[in-house]
Amino acid sequence: MYELLSPAGDLEKLKTAFLFGADAVYCGGPSLQLRAQSAGMPMEDLEYGIEYAHKMGKRVYVTVNSFAHNGDFAELPGYLRDLRSIGADGIIVSDLGVVALAARTVPELPIHVSTQANCLNYESANVYHKMGAKRIVLGRELSLEEIREIRDRTPPELELEAFVHGAMCMAYSGRCLISAFLTGRDANRGDCAQACRWKYRLVEEKRPGEYFPIAQEEGGTTILSSKDLKTLSFIDRIKDAGITSFKIEGRMKSAYYVATVTNAYRHAIDKTAPIEILEREVRSVSHRDFSSGFYFGELKDAPASGEHYTQDCEFIAVVISRRGNIIQVEQRNRFFKGDELEVLSPNSLGESFVVTGMRDEAGNEVTSAPHPQQKLYLECPLNLSPGDILRRRRRN
Repeated sequence: MYELLSPAGDLEKLKTAFLFGADAVYCGGPSLQLRAQSAGMPMEDLEYGIEYAHKMGKRVYVTVNSFAHNGDFAELPGYLRDLRSIGADGIIVSDLGVVALAARTVPELPIHVSTQANCLNYESANVYHKMGAKRIVLGRELSLEEIREIRDRTPPELELEAFVHGAMCMAYSGRCLISAFLTGRDANRGDCAQACRWKYRLVEEKRPGEYFPIAQEEGGTTILSSKDLKTLSFIDRIKDAGITSFKIEGRMKSAYYVATVTNAYRHAIDKTAPIEILEREVRSVSHRDFSSGFYFGELKDAPASGEHYTQDCEFIAVVISRRGNIIQVEQRNRFFKGDELEVLSPNSLGESFVVTGMRDEAGNEVTSAPHPQQKLYLECPLNLSPGDILRRRRRN
């Protein structure tokens, strides 16, 4: 009934998301997707990823969510037919014209109206439904009460999706012009420079040339940079409001991020782990200060304090295979004999072990793993599986 929807910027992240409990992923293709080009998969990767997902009983939604210009419509029908032919389970669309074109051209391909369309009321939701939309990804500016009213006043077959975790754009439903104004890179065409994350100073009208820093704490503050959304502690209230698809932001984030956050929300939705442990999990990956967003009314704590991301753990290695008490791993950050490593696994929470011995591929004993993506053999008493992740907790 409930769907956990994770980001997949490439095939590694797609596979990671499914391994750690996602029911579906969303990803970009080669055209009209609102992220940097590196987050858009070529058609052959999309086709492989969709086939991989379907073998697991999972789903793949493709973003076609740029705001289209006239010139985009010449090739768009063919692109939509290609997405249909490779088996996409739906397309995520923000532009009204693209919604109409998709409904005419590929009526059997489910349309999900993007959060970029800023659908904030039941009247708009019903209009999109009449145009052929199967799902509305609601605007992030809605409270739980508003979501509940939308659910009550729309057809039950119209699915509602909402973001539950990740970075939040400072602009209204992500419609930002700062990047385009300062750099010429249009955020609404998938080329955001993230200018809201930069540090700024004030200039007073009668004091030209005098720049005043904006300070909130000792480390300063980026006044346009929103806190990250986190809803672990009230996921049940989002369910009760009528949301059935819980979306994690982060197509540009690492596979380690996707694994950690997906795993935490899988446990939260299924009620299979204490909330205190899951809160600790999401702090293990890179994040800004957290916020509950607009779910309880107006956003009162938007600016993130300081200029840096924080994370409590460092991504160390991925498990490749296991034989007896020996695991083969691929290194992602340097580690040493004697380190205590925590395990991130869909099969367990809170396990750790000390590296008592390790060898390189030639069988030589080594005391450290300094080389990127170096393959090593570690002594490990735990029953680990391929795809499990090893991390090292940072000490204060």
